Amino acid sequence: MSKAIQAIRGMNDLLPEALSLWQRIEQAAETVLTAYGYREIRFPVIEKTELYKRSIGEVTDIVEKEMYTFEDRNGDSLTLRPEGTAGCVRAGVENGLLHNQTQRLWYAGPMFRHERPQKGRYRQFHQIGVEAFGIGTPDIDAELIFVTARLWRLLGIRGLELQINSLGTPAARARYRQVLVEYLRGQHEQLDEDSRRRLDGNPLRVLDSKHPAMQPVIAAAPSLHEHLDEESRRHFEQLCAYLEAANIPYRVNPRLVRGLDYYTRTVFEWVTTDLGAQGTVCAGGRYDGLVELLGGQSTPAAGFALGLERLAELAALQQVAGAERPPQVYVAPLGEGKIAQQGLVLAEQLRDAGLRVELHCGGGSLKSQLKRADRSGARYALLLGESELAVAQVSVKNLRADEPQQLVRMTEVPAFLCARLAGGPVQ
Repeated sequence: MSKAIQAIRGMNDLLPEALSLWQRIEQAAETVLTAYGYREIRFPVIEKTELYKRSIGEVTDIVEKEMYTFEDRNGDSLTLRPEGTAGCVRAGVENGLLHNQTQRLWYAGPMFRHERPQKGRYRQFHQIGVEAFGIGTPDIDAELIFVTARLWRLLGIRGLELQINSLGTPAARARYRQVLVEYLRGQHEQLDEDSRRRLDGNPLRVLDSKHPAMQPVIAAAPSLHEHLDEESRRHFEQLCAYLEAANIPYRVNPRLVRGLDYYTRTVFEWVTTDLGAQGTVCAGGRYDGLVELLGGQSTPAAGFALGLERLAELAALQQVAGAERPPQVYVAPLGEGKIAQQGLVLAEQLRDAGLRVELHCGGGSLKSQLKRADRSGARYALLLGESELAVAQVSVKNLRADEPQQLVRMTEVPAFLCARLAGGPVQ
């Protein structure tokens, strides 16, 4: 026997039992985003590699080490998307959605990074991304945070902490970069290998190091807040005021940076201590220069992405209910030929009436079919045998309550069940 082919390391199957919770999260996200006026957009999972080199930054870990990049038959360099913002901006610019317009957009789907797989970090992972274009004021930064806070409430997620920071303008960050590099060079012996490598290319990422030995160095580093330009300082103060007015607790984390070069001013993360090292569930911020960098007109922009794997794991730990919708009715034809045919027809009639129906296929005894009906989660089982077919009736058995089994005329079954199931059809 040949050895069974297995999934690629770090790319996991999502089985029906797990997807129930994912569907609950996705449905809640769509409900909240629609309430705030965001519209869904879909774009390819493969883009030109240049898109990510220009947007994320060539000296970031993502571009240097983690992207799935290949040449197609025409010799073009293509990349599986490692994040969604760049593709959303590209789509917006290419299709004329952004110039002199405001747009609120969201998307969902898989992203790909060739990282070392561990709990909460996979090579294929899934995100819900939200982007707002054309609004440069801090009220949209606050709205994005309001969206996430409302989603946590709707799902019943507890214990997430909101951390915020400001990275200032590119000019202010460049001035701070010089100060930070000078400080870090003085601590060269204490830097780990990754931090030494980042020192010349992306020194702000040193502040994001999780290496235990680096924490004293990071704690003593000069603060970016001391080097913010006045406009960015006012922007950040207004954001804080909006959050306080809405009673959303937050913590200013002056060491909070993002791993992507395009962020400016506001950055934020929702973090938890329940997931170990991979504690960031949602992260985002402002990226006012990215649209112009990718060939569009200068357009302010802000957004966030939440990780579905991590959010689903946190929801499972907190025993958030899934969105599983079992069948309401289980149709059990107790025979072949005309009995099986009538079972098929009856199941279709019930679905026409708006009910969720599972039809037993493959034959079997009454006992075995009732066992399957019970395991399906259905409330009612419809039993159709020779005696029922002879009088054009169906035996209706309540699987969830102790009540007598009863015969119902075939033509009246849809109306009978709709009346029993919450007083009407369930869509």
